[in-house]
Amino acid sequence: MNIKEALYQQCEIFVDNRFRTVENTIKDIQKSLTTETKSTAGDKHETGRAMLQLEREKAGKQLAEIQKIKAVLSKIDISKSLNTVSLGSIIYTSHLNYFIAISVGELKVENKTFYAISASTPIAQLLLGKTVGDTISFRNQEFSIENIV
Repeated sequence: MNIKEALYQQCEIFVDNRFRTVENTIKDIQKSLTTETKSTAGDKHETGRAMLQLEREKAGKQLAEIQKIKAVLSKIDISKSLNTVSLGSIIYTSHLNYFIAISVGELKVENKTFYAISASTPIAQLLLGKTVGDTISFRNQEFSIENIV
């Protein structure tokens, strides 16, 4: 397995884990809504149900967000290697290494650290379209692109 495949796989695992967590949260909320019986406290019962409904809505929004992230990930062709930075590129710089895919954060492959970032992040916006040898200035630091895979 090459580095790009390994990074992509770690991103998939991250998304799948988030998806499962939110799905389980929704199931738990559903269960709570169906098992909660009307108590003599009346108002307390209604407040509890309203809170559960809000939690379910929030979890539903998180699920929709995860589906958007999955869609971005599915657009990446890990077999493709370009000379310019684009979605799916691994960028080795004089400072840090990046994988432009989805925002996951720090990933390790073959004892190297990579930062999986979304194409919409400020650093990715600076990197997109650049080529080997280009210099980027970000947060008062300058670094150059050494390799793109």
